[in-house]
Amino acid sequence: MSAAGQIDRPNMRRTKDKLALTFRPLTAERWRDLEKLFGERGACGGCWCMSWRLHRSQFEKQKGVGNKAAFRKIVATGPAPGVLAYSGPEPIGWCAVAPREVHARLENSRVLARLDNQPVWSVTCFFVVKPFRRAGASVQLLKAAVAHAATLGAKIVEGYPVEPKKNPMPDVFAWTGIASAFLRAGFKEVARRSPVRPLMRIEIARSA
Repeated sequence: MSAAGQIDRPNMRRTKDKLALTFRPLTAERWRDLEKLFGERGACGGCWCMSWRLHRSQFEKQKGVGNKAAFRKIVATGPAPGVLAYSGPEPIGWCAVAPREVHARLENSRVLARLDNQPVWSVTCFFVVKPFRRAGASVQLLKAAVAHAATLGAKIVEGYPVEPKKNPMPDVFAWTGIASAFLRAGFKEVARRSPVRPLMRIEIARSA
């Protein structure tokens, strides 16, 4: 940590050219790590990773403290709704993954409507601290999220990244991930109902 309390830019501690990160499911015991990572804004605008789980009106009504309390309850009751990435002891990243049906906003989306009736898990959110962005953390987080979902019985994991027309894309618009990161993590595009929003999947049995 720097003197100002900020996470220092990684010195690219690498193993075979990869960031040396570790990953842990977000359990109740690790809630304070998520608080530290998200900060007072709940990652972005009081979201606390509830945007996909709620209808828009409800999300806006409980933005901030209400969303934080709701997500903490989800974490406390389990199963873990995603994975945290650590550089040493410091939490530096987050990836949410859970069964698609728990995401009310996602289930009502026309662009991201269900492809078929197969049970799938959905990767819905990334958050990585600035010093570790564009350094490969998202790809590693994706792989860890898929592995976590597999331990809970998932057979198919979906993602809903953006494929920007301009690079680099402002970080604020990339919270569902970038398509290129999903490709590097082994996902394949299976549908595209918007020019910039592919639907991507990985089948866990085949990837293993």
